[in-house]
Amino acid sequence: MRFLPTDEQSDFARTLRSLLGSAQVPAAVRAWADGEHGPGLALRSRLAGTGLFALAAPESYEGAGLLPLELALGFAELGRAGVPGPVVESAAVSVLLSELGDEALAKRFLPGLVAGEAWATLTLPGGSPYALDADAAAHCFTVSAAGELRLAAPASGEVLRSTDPARRLARPSATGGELLAAGPAVARAAGAAGRWARLLTAAQCLGVGEALLERTVGYVKQRTQFGTPIGSFQAVKHRLADTLLALEFARPLVWAAALSLAPGDVAAAKLRCGGAAYRAAMTALQLHGAVGYTEELDLSLWLRKARPLRDAWGTPSECRAEVLRSVTRG
Repeated sequence: MRFLPTDEQSDFARTLRSLLGSAQVPAAVRAWADGEHGPGLALRSRLAGTGLFALAAPESYEGAGLLPLELALGFAELGRAGVPGPVVESAAVSVLLSELGDEALAKRFLPGLVAGEAWATLTLPGGSPYALDADAAAHCFTVSAAGELRLAAPASGEVLRSTDPARRLARPSATGGELLAAGPAVARAAGAAGRWARLLTAAQCLGVGEALLERTVGYVKQRTQFGTPIGSFQAVKHRLADTLLALEFARPLVWAAALSLAPGDVAAAKLRCGGAAYRAAMTALQLHGAVGYTEELDLSLWLRKARPLRDAWGTPSECRAEVLRSVTRG
């Protein structure tokens, strides 16, 4: 059994990392938090050029096929770079439309999502009632507990913010909107979309944790105390080592979940990756000291993502419950 990405998959991840490293993502994140979507939309177009969004759509609709492992690799890089926008939700919508089996709906929406011409956001039964970045998305989809898929308009009023200012929230209207489909097929497709959303959020958490650790390691090599870099202190080394181990133990769970897409595997990956990212954030904040609290420092862009991403598309308690159910069923 192979436990590492193939050369082709690794090349794809490196391509994304190189693109994002030269794309001035922190400036785009700050603009997004202020409601200025231009830089984020330009970044979306560049990402579409790599074929990233095509990995969540069938070839018959201009996609590359449903490839969760490759997409998870890509979303880890999005997390590492701190890319703003409803990237997870757009991919989940592509999966929902692909799994639904309605050719007319797929032809209507999927080509634009694959080409990076539009973003979509989504709410599902049992999840958060708030749609992420509905003010920037071209389409806002909702699935009700009754199995109705609607193209909804977000409620009017002020956009809400989460702990991460770049995660802008709105509550879609509970009634009205265009009814697109209804019935058991919608419920099944929504279940698949929810698993993909949880998997890709786990991958984002992994990338966020890696970025926080990398920046913290660089900082402790430079910051001195009593004429000595604090990175040489044993307590600091232990804290960083614990953080690294948490991330390394979380990584294979993401790849296993991407290969199986089993609910328990996906929940386990989300639980471990969310916890590892949050631990990395706490380590980064402690070792940076007071400077870690400043908004001017780019570190804050990742610090503020760790907690919301840990809880998005499955809180720790929800993921634990799903893992327990899978063990009981097994």
